[in-house]
Amino acid sequence: MIGAVTRIDVFREALRLIGKDWNLLNRLLYEHLRSDVPLVGRVAQYLLNSGGKRLRPMLLMLVARALGCAPGGPQVRAGVIVEYIHSATLLHDDVVDEPELRRGQTAANILHGSAASVLVGDFLYSRAFELIVETLKTNRAVEVLAATTNRLAEGEVLQLMNLKQVAVTESQYLEVIRRKTASLFKACAQIGAILAEADPALEQAAAAYGLELGMAYQIADDTLDYSGGEAAFGKNVGTDLREGKPTLPLIHAMRVGSPSQQAALRKAVRSGSLENLPQVKEAIESTGALQYAAMRAGEAAGRAVDALAGLPESKFRDVLESLARFSAERAI
Repeated sequence: MIGAVTRIDVFREALRLIGKDWNLLNRLLYEHLRSDVPLVGRVAQYLLNSGGKRLRPMLLMLVARALGCAPGGPQVRAGVIVEYIHSATLLHDDVVDEPELRRGQTAANILHGSAASVLVGDFLYSRAFELIVETLKTNRAVEVLAATTNRLAEGEVLQLMNLKQVAVTESQYLEVIRRKTASLFKACAQIGAILAEADPALEQAAAAYGLELGMAYQIADDTLDYSGGEAAFGKNVGTDLREGKPTLPLIHAMRVGSPSQQAALRKAVRSGSLENLPQVKEAIESTGALQYAAMRAGEAAGRAVDALAGLPESKFRDVLESLARFSAERAI
């Protein structure tokens, strides 16, 4: 396939294919949030209303439909579950990372406080597992989700251990995002296959696709911290640096930069300061770190597309391929 893939192209085609599922998903997301504790609903609905792409449930539903699930099937409620789990991790992440923005709006913990964000995140986790018991009748899907929530927590702890550490290697960075981000993408694609009662080979192909898609997506996202803008991407430029988070562009620049560049970058990571952000960005650009990260994102996207060869040809598979390409191309 030739030419860049835009978010509008991918999402428009995806919604054309799963429109009934998508509408039902968005209705159920709010229905299952009902609580007699007003603050719970306010914080959770604020996050859901803040413009998220719902990429993970979209992925789950696309795979399920690609492998034979009928519209309105169990993939919709499974999509609600994974969106609740993802939303819970965002609330918890924002308490740890303390960003000012989430999805282009004031982060929930800034508006409602850290304690409320943690507790509402816990509510979303518990509601997700209530829905697992109520709606997922396949033990395999339950096992995948249970294991995935453990990996998500492990990834968050690993990232916390790496903060302000200048010796973090590329392989350590990749392990963090494999657990913290890609594991949930993998679970979504795998559960879509499980709900479609796909054979083991197709389930593994879907899982491999989801894992590599998640890797491409997160590498590209981390690259945007130095190449994107707040208005375009809904996050503060330099947020990762302010948190002392050694992401792939920083790791590469510290590895190949001049001695003076390496010293400046290490100082910036250790301090978690944006004081020298222009110099940091210059070092990242001059060392080719952005291009290197984009290349690694593209490699992961390529592996995701290769994994799709195991799925039957369909318009759903075409959209999944475009989604992988778009996820990596955001970094360019």
